[in-house]
Amino acid sequence: MNNVLNQKLNNLFNIWLKSLIALIALMIIVGGLTRLTDSGLSITKWELFSGIIPPLSEVDWIVYFDLYKQIPEYKLQNYSMTINEFKVIFWWEWAHRILGRIIGIVMLLPLIFFSFQMEFKKLKSLYIVFLLICVQGVIGWYMVTSGLVDRVDVSHYRLSIHLFIAFVILSSLIWYYFNHNKKLDKNFFNNKSKFFSIKIFIFLIFIQIILGAFVSGLDAGRVYQTWPLMNESYLPGDISFKNYKEFLNFNNSSLVQFVHRNVAYVIFFILLYMGYKVILLNLETLYKPYLYLSLFILIQIFLGILALITNLHIAIASLHQISSIFLIFFTLNFYFKSIN
Repeated sequence: MNNVLNQKLNNLFNIWLKSLIALIALMIIVGGLTRLTDSGLSITKWELFSGIIPPLSEVDWIVYFDLYKQIPEYKLQNYSMTINEFKVIFWWEWAHRILGRIIGIVMLLPLIFFSFQMEFKKLKSLYIVFLLICVQGVIGWYMVTSGLVDRVDVSHYRLSIHLFIAFVILSSLIWYYFNHNKKLDKNFFNNKSKFFSIKIFIFLIFIQIILGAFVSGLDAGRVYQTWPLMNESYLPGDISFKNYKEFLNFNNSSLVQFVHRNVAYVIFFILLYMGYKVILLNLETLYKPYLYLSLFILIQIFLGILALITNLHIAIASLHQISSIFLIFFTLNFYFKSIN
C-alpha cells in the first residue's frame, strides 16, 4: 500500500516539475514577444494585486492610456497611437505579468504540500528557485522603471539581467528534474564530467543569452542586416577597434551585434571539438545527446541569420528565442549524461 502511495506521489511530483518547466518556458516566450511588440512599458504601475484584474470598462482603459501618455515612449515615439492600438500592447504586458503570478502560485502551493510529504532536504533547492522567482518579479519592475523616465526603451542591461535569471530558473528546474527522474544527485558545479569543454560551452551559451538581450534591448539587429559580412566587411565600419574604449562600449549597437555574431562562431567550433572527443573516446551513450544538441545549435544559428536578413520579422525572431529554450535543455541533457 505504501509503495502505491509513494508511486502516486512521485508521479504527481513529476507532473508538477514538468508543468513548472513548461510555464517558465512559456514565460520566456511571452516575455520575448512583449519585447518584440514594444509592449513592456504599456503598464506604468507595479500593481502587484490590483493589476490581476484588467480594465473592464472604457473609463478604465482611458485611465491606463492616460498614464501611458505621460512616459517618453508615447511622447517621443508613439504620440499618434490610438486607444485600440494601445490595447494590443497592454494585453501583451498584462499577459506577461499575470503569467508571472500564476508561476509563483503554481510553484509555492504544491511546494508547501510536498514539504509535508517528502524530506525537506530533497526540496531545499526548489525553495531557492522559488526565491529566485520572487526576485525575478522585482527585477522585472526594476527593468520597467528604467523606461519610464528619459528614454523610450528599458535599459538593455536590466533586460539582460531579467532574461538571464529566467534562464537560470529554467536550467535549475531542468537539472532538478533530470536528477529526480533518474534518482541521482549529480551536482551541476562539482562533478567529474568527461568534458572540460562542455563547461566552457555552457558558460558561452549563457553569455550569448545576455548578448541576445543586449541585441534586443538596443534593436541592434537592425544595424547590419547582412550575413556573413557586416555590409561587405567582417568588422563593423562605424567602430574604431584601435580605440579600446569603443571596443568595450556595450551601449553601441554595432559592437553588440558584432560580439553576438562572433560568440556564436566560437560556440559552434567548441561544439565540433566536443563531437570529435565523443567519437575519439567512443562514448556511445553521448551520440544521441550530441546529435540533438548539434541540431538545435544549427537551428539557432539559422534562425538568428534569418531574423537578421528579414529585418527582425516577429515570427522568426520569436522562433529564435524559442529555439534557445530547447538549446538550453539539450545542452544540459548532454552535460548531465557526460557526468560519471
